[in-house]
Amino acid sequence: MLGTIIGIGIFGLPYVAVKAGLPLMFLYFVVLGSLVGVVHLMFCELSLNTPDYKRLPGFCRIYLGEWARSLAVVSNIIGFFGILVAFMIVGGEFLYEFAGPLFQGPAVLYNYAYFFAGAILIFFGINIVSRVGFLGLAMFFIIFIALALKGMPFFELSNLTTHIGGAGDIFLPYGAVLFSLWASSSIPEVEEMLGRKEKKYLLKPVVMTASIIALVTYVLFIIMIVGITGEKTATSALVGLKDAIGGSAASLFFLFGLIISFNSFIIVGLTLKKILSYDLRIEKHAAWGLVAIVPPILFMAGFKNFIDIFNLVGGVLLGIDGLLILMMYKKLKPDRALLIYPLAAIFIGGMAYEIIYYLL
Repeated sequence: MLGTIIGIGIFGLPYVAVKAGLPLMFLYFVVLGSLVGVVHLMFCELSLNTPDYKRLPGFCRIYLGEWARSLAVVSNIIGFFGILVAFMIVGGEFLYEFAGPLFQGPAVLYNYAYFFAGAILIFFGINIVSRVGFLGLAMFFIIFIALALKGMPFFELSNLTTHIGGAGDIFLPYGAVLFSLWASSSIPEVEEMLGRKEKKYLLKPVVMTASIIALVTYVLFIIMIVGITGEKTATSALVGLKDAIGGSAASLFFLFGLIISFNSFIIVGLTLKKILSYDLRIEKHAAWGLVAIVPPILFMAGFKNFIDIFNLVGGVLLGIDGLLILMMYKKLKPDRALLIYPLAAIFIGGMAYEIIYYLL
């Protein structure tokens, strides 16, 4: 669960924070963190009350009908394939920066090496993915601490007041924060893992604990990066940090990014594989084949702007998923309908903003 939440989106948060200002950024974390937490708990209840081996499209078919299932399928498939392409782009860059000086070769080869290494793990399923994810998270927190210690001499409290944006950036954190906190796709995975150990009663505590750890990690990461780089904070936090501290720690920085991105990449790929297999009834090896082939084809076709992909997924497609979860929960718990409407309004408003912002 934690490996899904803490992903590649973390690297854009410091830049968004200096554009919007730290107070506003942290207000978004409080508001959207609460929103996402409530929606995640709703999805936990839906998972516990729905037969196993279903993902969001299958849930929608049971509670809302075929139209909702079709919408969820389109939203999920587009979103997950887009995310996999984005991971291939950024993760490949991290691998190139980390291993390129040793092995040489063109940068594009590292994009493919990164992707196909993840595809192999996705083929073997959740057991190996959960083990790799655990080791990756352990390394993530070790390197996080090392980065903090390395950057401490460069940290300045005055940098935390940096605000380089204007009034037009007041809604900028919405998509970035929502994307960074969202992990509903892993809830059915967690439920199945707990079910094999007859511990499904732990689903909600697991989800909430992971969410709180991720939120605290994000806040500490933003404070660390902004405190070191200030107004020079880059759109990719590692670039700005590398420039501020110096090149001697560059390998550690990019190993940090490689671990975070790879963890999330294999979890997203596994979820997409199971959507194709469980909900579209595609044979499991054929489903894996689609996961392994389509993103590289899209990459070769020119889809290489990962910022646009994250904006689309975070602001619009996750909003669709959130609305579907709210509608299903209303069916499951009709006595709690009043809770649904203000949450739905936030999703609808965020989707409208992201679409207008993108078009303009």
